[in-house]
Amino acid sequence: MKTALSVTRSDNFAEWYQAVVRDADMAETSPARGCMVIKPWGYGVWELIQQSLDQRIKATGHENCYFPLFIPLSFIAKEAEHVEGFAKEMAVVTHHRLKMIDGELQPDPDAKLEEPLIVRPTSETIIGDAFQRWIRSYRDLPLLLNQWANVVRWEMRTRLFLRTAEFLWQEGHTAHATEAEAREETLRILEMYREFAETVLAMPVVAGEKPEHERFPGAVTTYSIEAMMQDGKALQSGTSHYLGDHFAKAQNIRFQTETGDWAYCHTTSWGVSTRLIGGVIMTHGDDDGLRLPPAIAPRQIVIVPILRDKPEDAEVLAYCQALAAELSARTAFGVPIRAIVDKKPIRSADKRWDWVRRGAPVIVEIGPRDAAGDQVTYMRRDALRAGEKVASASLPRGAFIGAAEQLLADIQASLFNEAKARLDGNIRTDITTFEALAAFFGPAADDDDATSAFKGWVRVAWARPTGEALEAVVARLKSLKLTIRVAPADQPDRFGPCIFSGAPGVEEILIGRAY
Repeated sequence: MKTALSVTRSDNFAEWYQAVVRDADMAETSPARGCMVIKPWGYGVWELIQQSLDQRIKATGHENCYFPLFIPLSFIAKEAEHVEGFAKEMAVVTHHRLKMIDGELQPDPDAKLEEPLIVRPTSETIIGDAFQRWIRSYRDLPLLLNQWANVVRWEMRTRLFLRTAEFLWQEGHTAHATEAEAREETLRILEMYREFAETVLAMPVVAGEKPEHERFPGAVTTYSIEAMMQDGKALQSGTSHYLGDHFAKAQNIRFQTETGDWAYCHTTSWGVSTRLIGGVIMTHGDDDGLRLPPAIAPRQIVIVPILRDKPEDAEVLAYCQALAAELSARTAFGVPIRAIVDKKPIRSADKRWDWVRRGAPVIVEIGPRDAAGDQVTYMRRDALRAGEKVASASLPRGAFIGAAEQLLADIQASLFNEAKARLDGNIRTDITTFEALAAFFGPAADDDDATSAFKGWVRVAWARPTGEALEAVVARLKSLKLTIRVAPADQPDRFGPCIFSGAPGVEEILIGRAY
């Protein structure tokens, strides 16, 4: 069966993913180890993610700001759990000048910094330093900030979009007078992420609380949204943390209460990153390439003129440009439709397949007959099936323009429904012992093993152990390359016995393999 990509999902999912990123012209590896160059098509997706999410962040009362890329080492060291959690991933700046020494360019020994600077892995500490200056009274609370930035975490094994040494993200940071207010904020953001993932990315998720050993370093409680990829693995797609007053005490973030007493603030932090793009690829892509939800497609309707070096070419091109203008005057998802005429001087069939690989939601092909008959011939990218004949439809131009908004909405819904059916249909709930769990998932395979079978997730009860008992659970799961993803927000009234100990269960959790 001929496909637009050289490798299929069933052949080798990891190689298929890399092929989609490459052939959809999303990104490429950088000469800087572990980093990536995000190309215009990939960055266009990120810009639309930014715009849509930024509207939601501001609608909840947050303001954007920016803090430095460099953080003094002493700031990181103030919070013990925080530094322990990130120590192995931190990039450190120790000198401020280079010098030619023995014919080799090296850090100048005389330019050593008095205090090393950490390249931002996350900004709790430096933003906390600002909070302790800016907050004086209960009248200054809540303080609700967000920044769009890059961060650096020195990853050993990298994969474009999913895990790179440098990546782009937003990180929200807030300070509150009470624990109740901070916890409410944490859950409000979690719900914002869930709604955004499902309505904008068409990526269904399960929202819930992370277990103790999976919390953000220094957090009291961590929540996340988890998405199921087409290979059955989980992708943590966004996190929201209640930090308690740990960071506030470490950095003296205090306020004077209405009664005149002094109290420490309760803080939160939360974020999503360019990892979402990897999630979109692995949720919606097929063996012909990327399939983009229209809400985040840089070009929603691509018009390909069929030109044959004949006099009627000018008429065809004029017809295409007029169609694009009329479509651009219409709206979809509350903004003008993003339509373009592809005028590149290459064969129309090659242009069509280029846009198939890129995942443009609607691809229109206009030839002399279409232009003469005032018709529009188009195909839906979500309806294309790899190896099958391209299924196209035709409408009068006026009817197509009038139907464009609904057409894009239908494609958005179609992609979500397909992914939702996959998620809902692949969470096992009938496994009650660890032996059965181990038998179901089978031996742990290498992360890039092409033969790894689709398994999905398992939902089980557990007793929520702590200390050595929790360490033993983590070790048993690690031997199978399994992790506890979340305790879903929708918990039952009663629980079965713990799958690890047989003790009475206190909540249900999702277990699976993950990126």
